[in-house]
Amino acid sequence: MPEDRLSTYRSKRDAARTPEPVPEGPLPTGGDDTFVVQEHHARALHWDFRLERGGVLVSWAVPKGLPDDPRRNHLAVHTEDHPLEYASFSGDIPAGEYGGGSVLLWDRGTYETLKWRDDEVQVVLHGARVQGRFTLFRTGGDQWMVHRMDAPPRPGWEPAPELVRPMLATAGPLPPAREEDRWAYEMKWDGVRAVVYVDGGRARVLTRNDREVGATYPEVAQMAEALGALTVVLDGELVAFHEGRPDFGHLQQRMHVQRPSRALVAAVPVSYLVFDVLWHEGRSLLAEPYAVRRSLLESLDLRGPRWDTPPVFLGAGSEALAASGAAGLEGVVAKRVDAPYAPGARSRAWVKVKHQRTQEVVVGGWKPGEGRRSGGIGSLLLGIPGPDGLEYVGHVGTGFSGAVLDDLLRRLRPHVRRTSPFHAELPAKDRRDAVWVTPRLVGEVVYGEWTRDGRLRHPVWRGLREDKAPGDVVREPL
Repeated sequence: MPEDRLSTYRSKRDAARTPEPVPEGPLPTGGDDTFVVQEHHARALHWDFRLERGGVLVSWAVPKGLPDDPRRNHLAVHTEDHPLEYASFSGDIPAGEYGGGSVLLWDRGTYETLKWRDDEVQVVLHGARVQGRFTLFRTGGDQWMVHRMDAPPRPGWEPAPELVRPMLATAGPLPPAREEDRWAYEMKWDGVRAVVYVDGGRARVLTRNDREVGATYPEVAQMAEALGALTVVLDGELVAFHEGRPDFGHLQQRMHVQRPSRALVAAVPVSYLVFDVLWHEGRSLLAEPYAVRRSLLESLDLRGPRWDTPPVFLGAGSEALAASGAAGLEGVVAKRVDAPYAPGARSRAWVKVKHQRTQEVVVGGWKPGEGRRSGGIGSLLLGIPGPDGLEYVGHVGTGFSGAVLDDLLRRLRPHVRRTSPFHAELPAKDRRDAVWVTPRLVGEVVYGEWTRDGRLRHPVWRGLREDKAPGDVVREPL
């Protein structure tokens, strides 16, 4: 008897329980020239790549989809043959059934066969969304790789960047009213800056100091899966809301947990607020003016349970600042509408205008605690990098909970040293009994003003900034 190439397919499906085609009878005869790519939101998002051959659709599950870049191969897992009727299928496979989830028809077209062997297949695809020459080659068992043999036939196509460091704002006042039409105004969010690289439904999440924190914030992975085949690089802020407002202290509970439990994610949910797009579907946007990038960002409609594109105020700086104050936010960021994106640069084309004074600081040591704080940290000795070394700017002893002080002590102890890291000698009362540390931890304080001798008046601790390195810290202008 001839081999039944659909026997495995039928054994995994019940026509009474799934909307998928489950045909009986002999295989139809086709032209061996149809291909289909289906976006499959199952237990894990993947793309099903199918080639008509001998009356069936020979199939591979491709977790990241067909590659755009000839320099990067993608995994492809060979699966059971599917019936030809599956080439037009889209719909929802019920939960609990094999492959349960949503199936979307991502692309369909014709193909030409260049080579077809048991361990290697070469084809030329002619679809609406994907065209070009591809090779699939077996690496062992059902494991294959798919390689793009040529660049996508799109003018100006560029491969996705591996790293784009975020553009930084300069502190200052609102731009003059006479120049308001040159500026756009966004809310300043109290969180952690992150550039997110979305490719094939997966996301890399990098902070300002190039730390990968995707495992810390699984909410971003949910966004990437929802975006499906979209390949994009986004700039935004990871924010934890508490009682309807961004709360950096609330976010601290998530910042230091590499793989948070479901209970912690539910108790302290984090949202990714997107305010810029840096690369999109083979096109770098770094040289484009803000107005063009913002228009494209709006068209992407990035809104979901834990991600959003906050609104922008055009030519209305004072109104935007007043709105941020009414909402209990930090302030606004004014952005020149004609300015390109300057990776890693602190630019005057972006101006942060804050309601209260905050300052990033480097921890250079601590003073031992007394009373309830005996045996632990009483206050932290703070500095800011200057031309001659670490400049002492005072100490902070308020704004800590007991748990925060214990965590700081655990983090600082491995960096204890014998000598002061500050370039000038501290006042006698500040250096007495001080425990010095190599300056590696960065934090942030709220303060009243700067004293004449360069000290922070009435600083209050806000929390660690693990997304920043000591070299990132600068003295904010008054």
